Amino acid sequence: MNPKKLVNLSNNIGIVSIILLIYWVFIFIAIMVFDLKIFRRNMTEIFFMSIFGIIVLMAGALIVNIMFNLTRIAQKHNQDKESGYVKTSKRSIVLFLLSFPFIFCLLLGGNYLSSKKKERVLTQTATSIVENSSYRIPEVLNYSFDRAWIDNTAELLYLLASTDKNFPSITVITKDSINKIDVFLEFSQRNRNPQDSLPPNKQTYIFKTDQEERNYLNEVFTNQNKELRYSADGGRYELFFPFIEGNKVVVLHFSDYLRYGKYGS
Repeated sequence: MNPKKLVNLSNNIGIVSIILLIYWVFIFIAIMVFDLKIFRRNMTEIFFMSIFGIIVLMAGALIVNIMFNLTRIAQKHNQDKESGYVKTSKRSIVLFLLSFPFIFCLLLGGNYLSSKKKERVLTQTATSIVENSSYRIPEVLNYSFDRAWIDNTAELLYLLASTDKNFPSITVITKDSINKIDVFLEFSQRNRNPQDSLPPNKQTYIFKTDQEERNYLNEVFTNQNKELRYSADGGRYELFFPFIEGNKVVVLHFSDYLRYGKYGS
């Protein structure tokens, strides 16, 4: 291969590399700004390293500039005709620009698939717990705000969470009242303290909610709505799983946080 072809090949490689780096940086910025959870840890860490792509992009632009100058010098020295680089057509520019929203839509789709996969996992986990712990669930349904019920519920949640290192956080939500004001109380495995002789205080167990969550929980406890509620926001995933038997109602609340998505290497 003669020097002229090598220079042309180097130019092509440089241009392609810069275009790929532009896409790389765009994907990285989109994932960071919109907090998208798509790829697994290894792939995500590669994207985090793409910050160096900006430096490489600048170096690539410099190298391409030098290569074009070398091409002109080589052509003048060898009295070659101008190689005649094809002008970029308007169609190519439009396709290049349209590729960015297309890639962004793919990223949103990947984030959506990660969220749906997590919903499926949480739902399967909740269903499995109810089936495998059916003999203990009635104890939780017999809600009464006293130390015995709180310790018993905390012990059950502790045993469930200890079975799997990747087990999501699980709590039990009930409805009660404080000074004639309806509130939702949340109990977790951290409430397990058999040596605590002090009477429990309802205010320390209040479950803070937004309006949408309150509307949902009121439907569950008042109208015995059995519909599951799943939400995903910025890597935090939540599943409300009502358990109803007769006029007794509790809600199993599963929550998990993922720094990374569910797809990729």
